[in-house]
Amino acid sequence: MASVATHFSAFLFLFPVGIRRLLFSSSLYLKNPSLYRSKPWYFAEPRWKNLDFYILVIALPIASFSEIFIFLTFAGHPTYRFSFFQQSVTLFLFWLLIILVIFREYTDTLLINEGFVFLFAGISFLVEYSVIGKGITGVSGSVYDLLGALTLICAGSCLFLSVRPSAFFAEFFLSSGLVLKGTWVLQAGLSLYTDAFGLKGCRKMSVLPAQANAGVQCDLEEDGLRGVALMNFLFTGHAILVLVVSVVLYGLLSSNRNLRCCEASGPLLAEIEVETETMSMRAHPELEMD
Repeated sequence: MASVATHFSAFLFLFPVGIRRLLFSSSLYLKNPSLYRSKPWYFAEPRWKNLDFYILVIALPIASFSEIFIFLTFAGHPTYRFSFFQQSVTLFLFWLLIILVIFREYTDTLLINEGFVFLFAGISFLVEYSVIGKGITGVSGSVYDLLGALTLICAGSCLFLSVRPSAFFAEFFLSSGLVLKGTWVLQAGLSLYTDAFGLKGCRKMSVLPAQANAGVQCDLEEDGLRGVALMNFLFTGHAILVLVVSVVLYGLLSSNRNLRCCEASGPLLAEIEVETETMSMRAHPELEMD
């Protein structure tokens, strides 16, 4: 996360995925709440509609290899090399997560079930949390601390869904958390790495800061405190906006069936109904005998 470009790229990944999950999961839940089960990925039919998924399959390893290239470039800066290496490992874990989703979708292997995929996703978010804002202090540190908190929410939601895939509230937190992460990472890039949207009395962060404890440098202590207060206020605004959008979207889907994603209420629902009937038969074998 060393430039506006990387923050904007993260926004392009996180925001659409969060909105998509919110649409599909809400549509599926409203179709029949008693049969709802969260999915690692809500695939659409026809398959070419899953363009965002295939973009991630291609873009994540490219981004990981780019981080490794930067890691090898700055041979004289061990602090930066270690940081870039950690980021490349994190991206690689999320790429492996996408591969696991593919195996789960296109194979019938019992070794990779949905609970395992959600567990791996939770671990990946925890690894991401361990590297977010590492070595950054001051105003920048507070900004990345908030981003880390959102990452923990996503991690907790995934870990809970690995045990209780029928918990729609966990899916709602995960989807909304991804949307909020996307908008906040964009806000962080604009506020910390640009002059046009920078904080008053503070200088933007450079791509390669001169010290290990990098961060936005402010002329006066009051400027730094004002910057922290402003970023906290902006985060509150982002959170309220995302919550309102999520609730309104859910309300629109519940009141208008035509707005629901047909893919989530068609083949996907049929698949869940089969799984639920199978589980019911195993739990009550006397019904099958009757």
